[in-house]
Amino acid sequence: MNNSLSRINTEVYSKCGLVISNVRTESEGKEYHACRFELNGLKIISRNGKVTPKKAGQFVTFWKRNQEDITEPFHVSDPIDFYVITVEDKDRLGQFVFPKTALIKNGILSTDKKEGKRGFRVYPPWDKAGNKQAEKTQQWQLAFFFETGGENGIGKATGLFGLS
Repeated sequence: MNNSLSRINTEVYSKCGLVISNVRTESEGKEYHACRFELNGLKIISRNGKVTPKKAGQFVTFWKRNQEDITEPFHVSDPIDFYVITVEDKDRLGQFVFPKTALIKNGILSTDKKEGKRGFRVYPPWDKAGNKQAEKTQQWQLAFFFETGGENGIGKATGLFGLS
């Protein structure tokens, strides 16, 4: 488990009664600290956002390899409950907790009718989106975001994982 996820675990998950188990580091996506784990039995795909020099927000990948060894977006039929993206900026740390329904609604997970995305940007509250499309994206994403520090992060995380 990488340092950021370990901090989230200590500062938020454990205080919510959430227990990480079956952590599996993914061989591809190391620069995003790609891993999968279970959280109280929920199936989680986890990445860290990556700051890029020319655009606001943080970039993340969200793909798998198919039987032909070609990358493709995750599909609605894949056994995942949440896609969590840990983001940092200096002394701030937070996490997006996207349920499958939000990933489908926003075109990130593939369905039988539409291909999803292999990567996308997330916009934590401390990032200025910079254009109308990014602002619209940030607006829906922030409903699924919590920041560490204080009771607000713990309460929000509890709600996002459906424990409240």
